[in-house]
Amino acid sequence: MASFRWVVSTAWILLLGCGGDNTSSNVKSPGETTTAKTKTLAAGADLLQNKAPLRKLSMYLDGFHFYNGDQRGQMEAHHFCSVINEDVTQCIIYDGNGENAKIMGVEYIVSEKLFASLPTDEKKLWHSHVFEVKSGQLIAPGIPELAEHELMEKLVSTYGKTFHTWHTDQDFTLPIGHPMIMMGFTKDGQLNPALVADRNRRFGVSTDAKRKDRATIASPPIQPGADAWQQGDVVQLTLTDSAAPAHNHRAVRQ
Repeated sequence: MASFRWVVSTAWILLLGCGGDNTSSNVKSPGETTTAKTKTLAAGADLLQNKAPLRKLSMYLDGFHFYNGDQRGQMEAHHFCSVINEDVTQCIIYDGNGENAKIMGVEYIVSEKLFASLPTDEKKLWHSHVFEVKSGQLIAPGIPELAEHELMEKLVSTYGKTFHTWHTDQDFTLPIGHPMIMMGFTKDGQLNPALVADRNRRFGVSTDAKRKDRATIASPPIQPGADAWQQGDVVQLTLTDSAAPAHNHRAVRQ
């Protein structure tokens, strides 16, 4: 794992200044223009407050998700991640990479070893990353190709659990509705090619070229229980009562 540690410690630094600020948010939220007083308070807080967790968001990944149970609902997802340890990574997901980007949700990424240890019902919430990596759909903007290739060698055997909380792909200008469980694509023909083409244009990348470059990355067998939607076992969230407190959510299987 020495080479991957080099990627984490060195190449991630490049992400702060590269491969960003080329994708605007999907929506403009209602509200008054930010006042000078609010800007001053925010600037002061930014200068004085310690934000250690945010400084750990050093890894930037760009890929695509769809709503579990509804593959028609597809969107690009900008992941800003922190590596907790060799087996766990956590990401904040935005709908863009500019200053106006909206937080869409979160994704937790675990190693194959940790995924295998999860309970059977829990595994149904997780998706594999094999196809995302091998197809070139998942990219790490702004870092050298060699570093990206090493990162993808690490990610290809991982699993993700993703919730979207703000559905800007549906032009919701506020985070209304309940969180939705998201999944990743597993084969060609599922993802709208127009979404990929638009992303590739903005980042100046070629999915086909990345697919060819990643042909040397081994494809680990997908662990039983992941991508459960492919077997028709779809888990999604719903509200038990429209007047119930926000924490009264329950998972339902469609």
